[in-house]
Amino acid sequence: MSLDPVLKALAAALAWEGPAVEFGPSGGRSPAWRTWRPTAAAESLPKGTAVVVRTSGSTGTPKATALTVDALAASSMSTAFALHGEGQWLLALPLEYVAGVQVLVRSLFAGTRPIEMDLSDGFTPDAFEAAAAELTDPIRFTSLVPTQLRRLLEDPSPRLAQLLRRFNAVLIGGAPVPPGLLERASEAGIRVVTTYGSAETCGGCVYNGFPLEGVSVRIVEDGRIRLGGPVVAAGYVGDPELTAAHFVEEDGERWFVTSDLGELTGDGQLRVLGRVDDVVITGGVKASAARVAAELEAVDGVREAFVAGVRDAEWGQALAAAIVLEGTDDAATPTARDLTLGLVRAAAVERLGRLAPKTWLVLDELPLLPNGKPDRQALAPGPGPAHLAPPPA
Repeated sequence: MSLDPVLKALAAALAWEGPAVEFGPSGGRSPAWRTWRPTAAAESLPKGTAVVVRTSGSTGTPKATALTVDALAASSMSTAFALHGEGQWLLALPLEYVAGVQVLVRSLFAGTRPIEMDLSDGFTPDAFEAAAAELTDPIRFTSLVPTQLRRLLEDPSPRLAQLLRRFNAVLIGGAPVPPGLLERASEAGIRVVTTYGSAETCGGCVYNGFPLEGVSVRIVEDGRIRLGGPVVAAGYVGDPELTAAHFVEEDGERWFVTSDLGELTGDGQLRVLGRVDDVVITGGVKASAARVAAELEAVDGVREAFVAGVRDAEWGQALAAAIVLEGTDDAATPTARDLTLGLVRAAAVERLGRLAPKTWLVLDELPLLPNGKPDRQALAPGPGPAHLAPPPA
């Protein structure tokens, strides 16, 4: 699609000269953006709102997050400070996600023209290469999810590798980074910056584990991460109760209460340990499904892993894993897969002990959402071709 209409509408909203612009899941061929239209009488926008990011609620409660001009400006300025300048951006993510929206916002504040990648056939290295070749500014940036970066690193094109090395920074976020991915990128000469944040913080506001200028990070008593500063959203449109639960004022600063667990190192670097709802209590022991998945991805032979809790008559809940194996494809024999899986399971027991998954599912690939995160609805217990629920007794 042409970016001109959305850039024009967004520029007017940021200049206080037009209505807010709403971004969210597109239905069929409909665009992922439109000028703001409330879907309920109670949906009045907070003062200064320029962008509304609406989620479908496929993994939780539907939300419409209101981002003000001031918050977006603060985010853009602190991002430019962290990246040592403004430049031209390549849009490689759908506009229904805040990371895609921010490519446009940062471009408008920088006065540069973003280049849109053709996503009509999904994310492909060829399409990324073609878009990267159109960049003209000597200072270049893009935002990707880990799966996209992995696909680019696996592509053999020398021209693609050369174009990737020309980016001043490749921002990576939206999902946990698999073990070894950053090392592979560094060996290829690609300057990767890991990011952490959400729509409620105008996207990434913690780079390489450290908060951006003006952003604060706290870990509260239950281990939950709080993010504070001028980048925090005005709240959820039409939902005062959810707003009150996740946005608080303390010490003269506005904070977003995330659903993530984390810890701070001695030098103040943030480590995200997983989501609050990813904690599985199995046999009286608390386990982070995300951390178990990360341990599995560190096992030789495992390319990708997803872990969730499933109902279990003996343990209450048990850990179940869906994995993609290295070196196996459609041509691999069942015997070869079983042998590899047996070695992986043994290694998992050695690394994790009693927290090793009890149920295993081997897939050719993990089902993913457009933002690169695992599709929890397809993988979690329940109906579906790849669900992790154990078979009926």
